[in-house]
Amino acid sequence: QVQLVESGGGSVQAGLSLRLSCAAFGYIPSSYCMGWFRQAPGKEREGVAANCIGGGSTYCIDSVKGRFTISQVNARTLYLQMNSLNAEDTAMYYCAFSYGSGRCSSRDFGYWGRGTQVTVSS
Repeated sequence: QVQLVESGGGSVQAGLSLRLSCAAFGYIPSSYCMGWFRQAPGKEREGVAANCIGGGSTYCIDSVKGRFTISQVNARTLYLQMNSLNAEDTAMYYCAFSYGSGRCSSRDFGYWGRGTQVTVSS
């Protein structure tokens, strides 16, 4: 089992940046995936980006490509650097973990953090 804790959210003006962090606790195998998802009010949860050990990183939303960067500095620490934020990025951001091979579908991830709120004012 894995426990996830996100941090780094907040309220910022459009054009500025935030870096989200995810800390993982519990058993971490040699192969796994970790990812970031977000959910805005009235919308479905969507994958933002994911990283799989041995599989590389995937960006799931066209609008974040070139602005967001996912990085995994070690087996228990995942970051999401978010630059040039705009109002469309406002959402609750969740860190997720998969013992299998997950990318952009929430159905592939079995463990979730409680989320960290990102609010971007225009």
